[in-house]
Amino acid sequence: MKRLKSILVIVMSFTMVASLFVGCSKGEEKKDAAKSSGKEITFMIPEWGAPSQEMLNEFEKESSIKVKVNTVSWDDIRDKISVSAAGKTAPADVVEVDWSWVGEFQSAGWLEPLKISKEDIEDMPSIQSFMVNDEVLAVPYANDFRIAYYNTEHFKKAGIDAEPKTWDDIYNYSKKIKEDNVTKYPYAIPLSAEESTTTSLIWLAFAKNGVVFNDDNTLNKESVLDALKYIDKLNKEGLVDPINRTSKGMDAYRKLTKGEASMLIGPTSFVGRVNDPKESQVVDKVTPIMLPGKSDKSDKTMALPEGIGITKYSKNKEAAEEFVKWYTSAKMQEQLFEKNNSIPTRTTVLEKLIKENKIKNSGAMLEQSKLIKSPFPKGVPNYYTEMSTAMFNAVNKMVNGELTPEEAYNQMETKINELAKK
Repeated sequence: MKRLKSILVIVMSFTMVASLFVGCSKGEEKKDAAKSSGKEITFMIPEWGAPSQEMLNEFEKESSIKVKVNTVSWDDIRDKISVSAAGKTAPADVVEVDWSWVGEFQSAGWLEPLKISKEDIEDMPSIQSFMVNDEVLAVPYANDFRIAYYNTEHFKKAGIDAEPKTWDDIYNYSKKIKEDNVTKYPYAIPLSAEESTTTSLIWLAFAKNGVVFNDDNTLNKESVLDALKYIDKLNKEGLVDPINRTSKGMDAYRKLTKGEASMLIGPTSFVGRVNDPKESQVVDKVTPIMLPGKSDKSDKTMALPEGIGITKYSKNKEAAEEFVKWYTSAKMQEQLFEKNNSIPTRTTVLEKLIKENKIKNSGAMLEQSKLIKSPFPKGVPNYYTEMSTAMFNAVNKMVNGELTPEEAYNQMETKINELAKK
């Protein structure tokens, strides 16, 4: 009997403690939820990525968080973040984060890691560009991955009845189209001393050979040298317009919409651009297809997305994270597509828009989006800007006849090895 009483006392004591704990836990949850309500946060974004006031009003109604938007040019955002961080202040609570800034920002500790669910990560393949050591530092809100395009009318005139599936096809079809005088420069690719030339070399090596960088962040010689030799061959045989050596990357891409180029690997925005009568002379003549590979279509592509993240020195991190998740939600991605023509980063949203025919002439767009992978084994390095400069300068010197492919490779390898050891 005494033993039974003792057990009852223990059980009752445990129940009281458990009830107290649960009560405290619920109180903490309410306290955490209340932390972000009634707050005001700031959001620094380029004009083309800004939400409408109606969207912000909706968010405030849902969360009681007011958002003040500061539109800043893309070129100035990185500098503002850097200067503010040096003074241990936040230029804004939530900021634009380009994929190429991630390594530098992570190394400097300028971004607050985000808690993103496994389901959301799986739904956004391009989020890989914003991850370092399995930490998510920003969430993509606008997609841009490389996809191939070909002019079906040019192919028909040259007697080619199949789309290009390999890089040998790109070369052979370009030669045939040129020889048949369909167009003078069939293939479009940036070759000037600027960033688009670096990314072109990276995705070419990645799609063609499956690798660009080794695990220690050095260049994979076999793959990158092969890509350099391929570019050199196209250039020397007059299959690429020489003006691409000095013009901007977007001008090289626009050769497709002008009807001057027959094939292009380029931004996803050209899915819409090629059929826009305001800027295209090839309406209904261009089809988006999968990236070519070595022996068949490539099983990967590279994304160059825009994201948003939370600054380390933000004093409103809970509210900021709530906003980031709302802004990159499926519902908002649909609305941002309608307002800003932003290509969704969520596969489910992209699939829905294509199914509803809101994205027309999509071709292989959805299939290609599912093959997004990062060419950087350890994430974008913190010296990306310096590395990119070394790469595009070497490529530009090569196409101008100043360097052989081997010399161009050696020049960039020396610089990248030096950067990787720092």
